Amino acid sequence: MKLWHDLLAAQASARPEAAGFSDSLGNRWTYGDLAQAAAELSQVMLETGVKSGDRVMVLAENCCAVVAALMAASQTGAVAVPVNARMSPKEIDRILEHARPALVLISTQVEGQTRAHAPRLGAKEISGSYGAMHMAAPYPSSAAAPDQVAVLLYTTGTTGAPKGVMLTHANLLFGGKTSAELRDMVPGDVIYGVLPMTHVFGLASVMTAALYAGAEVWLEARFSAQNLYEALRRGVTRLAAVPQMHAVVMQFAKEQGLERLDSSVLQYVSSGAAPLDPDWKRRAEAFYGVALQNGYGMTEATAGVCATKNSSPGDPDVSVGPPLPGVEVRIDEGVAGGGGGLGEVLIRGGNVMLGYYRNPEETQKVLDGEGWLRSGDLGRLDAQGLLHIEGRSKELIIHGGFNVFPPEVEAALNAHPQVVQSAVVGRRTKGDEEVLAFVQFAKGDQPEVAELMQFVRAALAGYKCPSQIVLTEILPAAPTGKILKHKLLDQFAQQLL
Repeated sequence: MKLWHDLLAAQASARPEAAGFSDSLGNRWTYGDLAQAAAELSQVMLETGVKSGDRVMVLAENCCAVVAALMAASQTGAVAVPVNARMSPKEIDRILEHARPALVLISTQVEGQTRAHAPRLGAKEISGSYGAMHMAAPYPSSAAAPDQVAVLLYTTGTTGAPKGVMLTHANLLFGGKTSAELRDMVPGDVIYGVLPMTHVFGLASVMTAALYAGAEVWLEARFSAQNLYEALRRGVTRLAAVPQMHAVVMQFAKEQGLERLDSSVLQYVSSGAAPLDPDWKRRAEAFYGVALQNGYGMTEATAGVCATKNSSPGDPDVSVGPPLPGVEVRIDEGVAGGGGGLGEVLIRGGNVMLGYYRNPEETQKVLDGEGWLRSGDLGRLDAQGLLHIEGRSKELIIHGGFNVFPPEVEAALNAHPQVVQSAVVGRRTKGDEEVLAFVQFAKGDQPEVAELMQFVRAALAGYKCPSQIVLTEILPAAPTGKILKHKLLDQFAQQLL
């Protein structure tokens, strides 16, 4: 059986001097450097007593040492548990207690919250060709995870007990190969790596895809519109990002008096994690000068499910494209909001997780005996077999007996020239749900609420229009840039009527 770290071994053997990973700390590693660092860390794990099936938590923000740690866990036969260091101590402790790792590695070279976790966990400093990290051994070896599991990724935005998604070596190899081939990645490509490797998008679609293709990755620990803009001007050839990143970098360029990027090397730009609307897609394509590719994925499906591959800007298609090779998609119209071809998206293929770690009850809710994964997303397949995502089934707003899909309302708001991005949620009222909108505007360019209301009413049916619009200069976001909708009602409680 081929394993996740075999991708690194192949690149280090064939092209040891080729540029591999660099980071904001100033590290510039070849594939040979990365292989050496991973081998050293694997030896550290073995000497600490890590056994096959043990969990190794990598508490991190993006840097070269994290790639080495993930590859080292795979070489040791352990299961990597990447966790974003920007989580609160309480959130991290919940994952620690559930995963019970035999070892925790902390990327303390990165400024910020990462360093604060080391003393709390009683970690000691270690160093080698991988640089300096901190290490703690909080739990003795316990029951091993299934031997095909390579990674546990804990899902964000959940309540109750944390859910660890078990991704196998086969899942990651499938995801890396599919992502690399979708993007036509080749040696010599430069990939911008700001999507956290503690999240499936950054882990599978960026890091693993680059390892498969032998591409170079410029890692960034924190998203900055200015850093992304400058990297694009310096030579990034392929950019995968979430819509919020695109929106903010376009706003940054606009503030510099620039309407387009003018890069001679950028060949591929994609957007995932939220639906597109045609107007926003056209604006992004005019800025980048290349077609904007859309995609759909989730942690439980190793990031990728569907994606477009349009050849040039101006294609009006705003679907998420056809299923990726080796992936099947069907629609369950029996779910609320269904009918007329609309229903819950079901997924099957080599991308689907093994299940939730130590949680058979939740696994049975989303995986059936035939391998179909329930996504929790609402969508429809058109006559060409292209998937259109309408939103999360749990985020569907039923107002006055009518279905309101937040992405449609957000698209209408985002079309306003003073709006950077927006988020729409429902709030229960007596016998109904109301539509609430939270709108981010550029600093110093605040629109009038009344004007926004009028703008939206001209674009949408009355029942879809927000009952209230809250204006803000910043929306709560995850490290990926994805808006944390579950925090909106609490964060802006004092501004809501």
